[in-house]
Amino acid sequence: MKAFSLIFIFSLTAGLTYASQNDYHPVTGEPKCMDCHTPDRKYSIDYTREDTCGECHDPVFSDRYTEIDSRYKTEAMHSKQESVEKRQKSGSSKSGMESERKDMVLVPAGEFTMGSNDWWPKSGPEHIKSVDAFYIDKYEVTNKKYKTFVDSAGYKPPDHWENSKIPPGREKHPVVYVNWFDADAYCRWTGKRLPTEAEWEKAARGTDKRAFPWGDKFSRDKANTPQLGKEDTMPVGSFENGKSPYGVYDMAGNVWEWTADWFKPYPGNTHPDENYGEIYRVVRGGSWYDCTYYRCGISAPTYNRIFFNPSTRNNNFGFRCAK
Repeated sequence: MKAFSLIFIFSLTAGLTYASQNDYHPVTGEPKCMDCHTPDRKYSIDYTREDTCGECHDPVFSDRYTEIDSRYKTEAMHSKQESVEKRQKSGSSKSGMESERKDMVLVPAGEFTMGSNDWWPKSGPEHIKSVDAFYIDKYEVTNKKYKTFVDSAGYKPPDHWENSKIPPGREKHPVVYVNWFDADAYCRWTGKRLPTEAEWEKAARGTDKRAFPWGDKFSRDKANTPQLGKEDTMPVGSFENGKSPYGVYDMAGNVWEWTADWFKPYPGNTHPDENYGEIYRVVRGGSWYDCTYYRCGISAPTYNRIFFNPSTRNNNFGFRCAK
């Protein structure tokens, strides 16, 4: 890695196609993201298409980018959250919270098997986990519900909503282009919270160690995964035969879902990973997006976990809430 770093840095100093100090805003220090991420080139999560992506997304410089990005956004996010909380205390979100109490299911307290010994090292080892009873949304949060939040709390809408309007015909689709902070703010506004990773997994697989919400055998017709071939989100609850043991929909496919937890190793995990710690948040469940380019395999197993910068927004990340 040191040798690679030296080579990469040398290519920068040689004045080739990579970033210079001029690529950062002189006041905020934020990378000029829109120089690359224009509306017609707003890639999802594939940062390997061009060599110049390395200026922000290469492993050597990702920490620098994250630090700049976080510093720029912290104050705005703080202000935004305070505004949401003030509106909540004043009662402006009361009707929203009342409607959000519907369509939740109870997951009873008790033990379940979490993780797997037959998957990527970060998903192991298999271990027994106990959780208290909790409620979780039966469906992923839809554009329609998120619109109520945006209008009532004065929150910024997703970037792809033109004139702050839901894209036509997408009212019942899961909201996307929401980062961890957006998801957390919405759940708090409704009087809920994001589910922990353990809560999410128990709600998805139950107590019988099943690999998928519907059982142990993968089926392309029970979830909106890449294998279905839709190549886009679908209305929530589209797969009656794909429900989890507790009756929760879309715990496999459609959109990846943010959880409350940092990406940390499970008890007994001895596999070294430089990404562990309080840097990245865990997302669960897989999505419609085809990640076979990354040799990721089927992303839908109930024990599969990946991690992302909490500021990430793209077209296959959404969420649901718990309480």
